[in-house]
Amino acid sequence: MPINIRNIAIIAHVDHGKTSLVDAMLHQSGVFRENETVAERVMDSMDLERERGITIMAKNTAIQYEGVKINIVDTPGHADFGGEVERTLNLVEGVMLLVDAAEGPLPQTRFVLQKSLAHGLPILVVINKIDRPDRRIREVENEILDLLIDLDAEEEQLEFPLLYTQAKTGVALTERPADAPVGELTPLEVSGDLRPLFDAILERIPAPQSEPEGTLQFLATSLAYDDYVGRITVGKVKSGTLRRGAQVALLKKGQLAGVSTLSKLYTYDGLKRVDAESVVAGDICAVAGVPDVFIGDTIGDPQNPIALKSISVEEPAISMDFVVNDSPLAGRSGKYVTSRHLKDRLDKEILHNVSLRVEQTGEGEAYKVSARGELQLAVLVETMRREGYELALGRPKVIIREVDGRKSEPLELAVLDIPEDCIGIVSEKLHQRGGKMTKMVNHGSGRARLEFEIPTRGLIGFRGQFLTDTRGSGILNTVLIGVTPAIERDFDRRANGSLVADRPGKVTGYALFNLQQRGRMYVRPGEEVYEGMIVGENARENALPVNVIKEKHLTNHRAANADDITKLVPPRQFTLEQAIEYISDDELVEVTPNSLRLRKKRLGGWARQLPK
Repeated sequence: MPINIRNIAIIAHVDHGKTSLVDAMLHQSGVFRENETVAERVMDSMDLERERGITIMAKNTAIQYEGVKINIVDTPGHADFGGEVERTLNLVEGVMLLVDAAEGPLPQTRFVLQKSLAHGLPILVVINKIDRPDRRIREVENEILDLLIDLDAEEEQLEFPLLYTQAKTGVALTERPADAPVGELTPLEVSGDLRPLFDAILERIPAPQSEPEGTLQFLATSLAYDDYVGRITVGKVKSGTLRRGAQVALLKKGQLAGVSTLSKLYTYDGLKRVDAESVVAGDICAVAGVPDVFIGDTIGDPQNPIALKSISVEEPAISMDFVVNDSPLAGRSGKYVTSRHLKDRLDKEILHNVSLRVEQTGEGEAYKVSARGELQLAVLVETMRREGYELALGRPKVIIREVDGRKSEPLELAVLDIPEDCIGIVSEKLHQRGGKMTKMVNHGSGRARLEFEIPTRGLIGFRGQFLTDTRGSGILNTVLIGVTPAIERDFDRRANGSLVADRPGKVTGYALFNLQQRGRMYVRPGEEVYEGMIVGENARENALPVNVIKEKHLTNHRAANADDITKLVPPRQFTLEQAIEYISDDELVEVTPNSLRLRKKRLGGWARQLPK
């Protein structure tokens, strides 16, 4: 029985305007009061999302339009958070594919679209940022069609409606705007509202075909926690009706795992969760009172428990060791420093992050955490750091698997947008790392787009070098596309060695001035160091013990230039992602709430290596 509900997910490559479009839809649907102060990108509620300008967690909202409730799910655009997209697609009956009018389909566009087509969902295509002065709308339309054909879309999926939007100003058009004239790049002046988009959603996206009177089936797709009501489970009622206070059965992997009473029932209205007495089939809601539920479990009728198909996500591609921080400076700024704290926090994370895997290693108090990519791991570590955790991180490693009796490693598609004069140096570096160019397009605007198939191992540590080679103007996007036979070559090794502190103390400017010729420094005067801490990059391949706390001896003699100011080169400061990419196999990144330090795994013995 069709009902007045539409469930739709917005999918796109990172930074193509998903969250901005949801903002405009919320404003124009009357969710906010006229005098209400609303933050920009209101759906990005995490601090890290606002700082990075990306969506990390999929989130629900709901609007009303012409008597129809439209449940909207804003999904992450980065492939590292693909697990969020995969479980979100179980909630909806259709997707809105958003594509930038100048950049066109990019790797993550392919990834999320492939998942949607596999679910057989109808697609509504929206070309956003039509006011960009470098827009090429007609070409982008052809690229979207080529992508759908390449992904073996069904014939009815190729018959998609096409709209053109400017999310920042909240305008949607049904007619194609003109492309930017060559040599006369000017913004496009458009006016209107998002009514054409709302109408297209009602027309293109089918209502849930559900039976409110049928047997209860509710699929858990995400988890949250509330201090008052406990674990909250978000999902979709596939069949039957959920009622507050009713007895429900919990099914794990098709087996009955217990019976609970629903203490709370919520539906979505705008950005708020609203208490409800009952929720009918087809609607997205949140429930509380089932403490042992996990993502992919089914909540059903105790009299007739019928399990739904569980959620499956792709396997992780890389792993990293999370180690208890045992440096001499451990515990000075963090609240949680022990292995028990670390284990409890990782166990809590895998409750709602379906694409993570955690296992204990045989190397003491260390845990191997596997994920889709470095960004996913970096976001987890940054979140833990802000919560007061201290830990040390090993170098990321790709996960080698046996496929058809052969060792295979993950293969990625790298799409690079670079200045024309950087094509040579970038191509050379990628070939050295096992990459193969599959496509090169030059739009005649002074920039070129290159596509490479490259092992994931070849991309570890490449991003920093890429930005240097392109003078900061290059754009690199990657997506996992499969596996390739493992290459027996160590092409991801760092060329330079480290300068390692050989004794504890505080860094002096006098010592740094004399060591600058040895390489680039990572510390500044006054910083506290310990034996085994990496204080700089050696100009040669080997690790070199150095004394960074050496002071100038005072004498009774005074020279004319003795009191000249010591000129120091500013030290290199690492972000968390840069530090993770930079370290070698025998090094760790020490992460505390207040600082990041690089160190050797073996802290002792550096002083004894000095020549006698």
